[in-house]
Amino acid sequence: MSEDQQQWQAPDAAAPVPPPAPADPNLPTAPPPAGYTYQPPAGYTAAQATGAPVMGSPAMGTPGWTPPPKPGLIPLRPLTLGDILGSSFRVLRRNPRATFGVSLLLQGIVTIVTIVVVGLVTFSVLSRVDFSTTEDAATIMDGAPFLIGLAALIPILFSVVIGALLQGIVVLEVSRAAVGEKQRAGALFRRLRGRIGALIGWSAIVAGVVLVAVGILVGLIVLFVATLGTAGIVLAVLLGLVGLLGGLVLYFWLGTRLSLVPSAIVLERLSIRDAFIRSWTLTRGYFWRTLGIELLVAVILNVAAQIASAPVSFLSPIIIGIVDPNGQNGPTTIAITVGVGVLTLILSLVVGSIVAVVQAAATALIYLDLRIRTEGLDLELARFVEARQSGEEPRDPYLPSATA
Repeated sequence: MSEDQQQWQAPDAAAPVPPPAPADPNLPTAPPPAGYTYQPPAGYTAAQATGAPVMGSPAMGTPGWTPPPKPGLIPLRPLTLGDILGSSFRVLRRNPRATFGVSLLLQGIVTIVTIVVVGLVTFSVLSRVDFSTTEDAATIMDGAPFLIGLAALIPILFSVVIGALLQGIVVLEVSRAAVGEKQRAGALFRRLRGRIGALIGWSAIVAGVVLVAVGILVGLIVLFVATLGTAGIVLAVLLGLVGLLGGLVLYFWLGTRLSLVPSAIVLERLSIRDAFIRSWTLTRGYFWRTLGIELLVAVILNVAAQIASAPVSFLSPIIIGIVDPNGQNGPTTIAITVGVGVLTLILSLVVGSIVAVVQAAATALIYLDLRIRTEGLDLELARFVEARQSGEEPRDPYLPSATA
């Protein structure tokens, strides 16, 4: 467009007014009239006035960090050592009837069975000694340890069954507590139905392998001593040391890699063989972490148990010494001895029940942690909680296909 066209004016129009000269920046500007307030147009910002780039800003402040959800026992994220230790003990306080109560009941049953079976066999042996000749009595006493040891196998086998039940109950309690549920012992036993056989089978396999290994080692030692004389004694000592050290290494290695089998049997409803493979897979790459946590929990519980039982062990001989300083074993001394024995038994039951629950809970938490780290189980648990809160009936988040 030409310059003439740009300066075209309508006919009879007034002469164009020249634009005002730019203000001198060195001179002060006149203040606005009194009562005048400048209002920028809509959408106009101070940044636009200065030519600065306009950045969108949220209506509210910048959002801060939000912790992961914690609907129940644990936060839904990879667990730290503190999470596992704290939650293992918190299980007792959160649902004491379904954990400590069941453990105390089952431990009490094992104790009663042990006392009855071993006591009856011991009483029978002593009765035969009283009514036999001297030669027969010596023969009976020689075979007494074998008979009593054989009788002790019955409560040992019974304890395997009880231990499997308790482990299954605690695993279920931990899994439901992780999503904010609190169930009674009866409901937990109903959930465990169908898994009891596999749990008992696995516990029996473990106990059988240990007994066979110890039996073979002891048998070889006795054989060397009985047949090789002095050389056999040396070989027996060496075999005992090697067997002890090798057995400990093998126990910790296999025990750690297979410690999650009960959890897989109960929560994923797997067979013994599949649970074996599952535990081996989950602990791959996490062996030392798993072993360290399990050892730490065992040390803490052992120290706590020793501290709890120390007062009775320390005070009982002092009390007996005060009551019967001459050692005459009168009725009072016998009564105190029996009372101390009963108190020690009760204390052992209580402490043993707590130890069993905490150890099983720690193992179950390690199982959850490894599934969170390797499969994202925390996301599945969060979806389960959200669906439940919205009124839906979500599927079990612990089944294998839920996190596959």
